[in-house]
Amino acid sequence: MTETQNRRPLAVFDIDNTLADTAHRQHFLERRPRDWSGFFGAAPADPPLARGIALAVESAADCEVTYLTGRPERCRADTEDWLARNGLPEGRLWMRGNQDRRPARTTKLEVLRRISRGREVRMLVDDDELVCGAARAEGFRVVVADWAGDAPELKDAQEGEGRT
Repeated sequence: MTETQNRRPLAVFDIDNTLADTAHRQHFLERRPRDWSGFFGAAPADPPLARGIALAVESAADCEVTYLTGRPERCRADTEDWLARNGLPEGRLWMRGNQDRRPARTTKLEVLRRISRGREVRMLVDDDELVCGAARAEGFRVVVADWAGDAPELKDAQEGEGRT
């Protein structure tokens, strides 16, 4: 990577319900107990969300695109394959630790703070209203990914169980 590329601002994209449509796997979260293995195991079949994909590709013209997901580290290979298969720009993939159960707004803000110490974060694109609100409160520019269908079980899991 050249010095100029390294100084480009960052565009940070969430994955689930921002770039990838998780609707087909929501049923795994409606069960009690929730079926997390099934939920994450079905992720490679997620259809792309055209608006999110277009925004990521467009952002790559001026920014270095990076990905910040609540998915656990054990999903890295599937997630990287999905990003490449759907034509997304290459970029660093930040994932939660396999045992990290903190709310998404906590884990994602921690990473945003870390990466913004040395680089300008031009924008965060995320569907989680709590993540967006926390990022906005810390001065980050936020684009709310409101183009996916409503996923109440996923939102509950993001906040209450720290699973995605």
